[in-house]
Amino acid sequence: MGQAELVVVANRLPVDRDADGGWRTSPGGLVTALEPVMRTVDGAWVGWPGQAGLEVEPFDFEGTHLVPVSLSADEVEEYYEGFSNDTIWPLYHDVIAAPRYRREWWNAYRKVNERFADAAAAVAAPNATVWVQDYQLQLVPQLIRERRPDVTIGYFHHIPFPAYGLFAQLPWRRQVIEGLLGADVIGFQRTADASNFARAVHRQLRYETRASGIRVPREDGTSRVVLAKAFPISIDTPTYLEMAARPDIRERAAQIREELGNPAKILLGVDRLDYTKGIRHRMKAFGELLRDGRLSVENATLVQVASPSRERVAAYVQLRDEIELMVGRVNGTYDTMEHTAIRYLHQSFPREEMVALYLAADVMLVTALRDGMNLVAKEYIASRLDNKGVLVLSEFTGAADELGSAIRINPHDIEGLKDAIMQAIDMPAAEQSRRMRKLRKRVQDHDVQDWSHTFLGALKTAREANAS
Repeated sequence: MGQAELVVVANRLPVDRDADGGWRTSPGGLVTALEPVMRTVDGAWVGWPGQAGLEVEPFDFEGTHLVPVSLSADEVEEYYEGFSNDTIWPLYHDVIAAPRYRREWWNAYRKVNERFADAAAAVAAPNATVWVQDYQLQLVPQLIRERRPDVTIGYFHHIPFPAYGLFAQLPWRRQVIEGLLGADVIGFQRTADASNFARAVHRQLRYETRASGIRVPREDGTSRVVLAKAFPISIDTPTYLEMAARPDIRERAAQIREELGNPAKILLGVDRLDYTKGIRHRMKAFGELLRDGRLSVENATLVQVASPSRERVAAYVQLRDEIELMVGRVNGTYDTMEHTAIRYLHQSFPREEMVALYLAADVMLVTALRDGMNLVAKEYIASRLDNKGVLVLSEFTGAADELGSAIRINPHDIEGLKDAIMQAIDMPAAEQSRRMRKLRKRVQDHDVQDWSHTFLGALKTAREANAS
């Protein structure tokens, strides 16, 4: 047995490899949330180092013991790009794209999950806590329980969990449910996701499911209770508050407006280039507002940041082609020598530049067709120290459950989306301030540290309950 009192198991390590062979901390909310916790205990993080075929021995980095799990090029293709992102991802996002069910992908997924479980079991101290992260590792909780029944196991599901009618399509649905039920606490973004999971458990296994938990039988005739509930994730709010107050970032925000021709209103979308994000829907709505004369290119510009994503998966290649065709058509029709309708940026930016964009934007468009949470919405809110700006938010995001003062929209309703955009553009300053103050209070009161402490507290309670 190892020495780590807390073991995080995630698809990726919290570090990226430098060109010179060194390591740097990865950006991302999960790393930010768990870094302070890991430093206060003997913590270990199990994950893939991010390059196919890279063999790295365990090493220490900034107070955390990192345990790399190597993946071959075939495993990256089949476990990650295949089963995780071409089967589970589209299935769990309401089949917006058609999932593909391939037995060789499932076999690779199962074998890689076993390797992650082996690594976690080996590094965990007696009676340690193990926290498994997300859909790439749904079998790991049960695999760890088989190897280390002494440890307490949590699992957090960062993406939606689908309704049973969709989940039932999965040929390996029972194995996935049994894998997740290896945990003592299973966290979801929304109460609806937790309910969908409980329904799937009841339909597949006929276990007793109550608000207090799911009763899972043991081989000795006793049972243990698995808590499945919502623990909505958030952002590192203080970091965004600090950056939004920096003079250089505020100056950059003013410069962005100048570079865009000082339009009266800047609309902003920030997404991974993914078919779940509703990028085509917002571009269609914006293009029709220009066509209808409700907006003009002189007074409104849409900035769309679409960071590269899964560029070897066919559905993503096709999506990029479709979006870039839409951008070309809208700009070709409505651009002038001085003004561009859509400023499209297929690239990633450092966090400082993103905060500058948030400060420059009058309207934030979050039009996801389905999203576990959508932290961009919370980042925009946290950055608006001036209490200005309007958030247009899809009701199909987890964030919509928390951010009630946003303008909620159904992104499939293009006419409704157009009206919501105009409502945001025309909103009086006093109403903007009233709404934004409520949004900011929510994001400040419930930041990512609050999320991690709440989940780990639930794990401690579950350990005590199941031990009695």
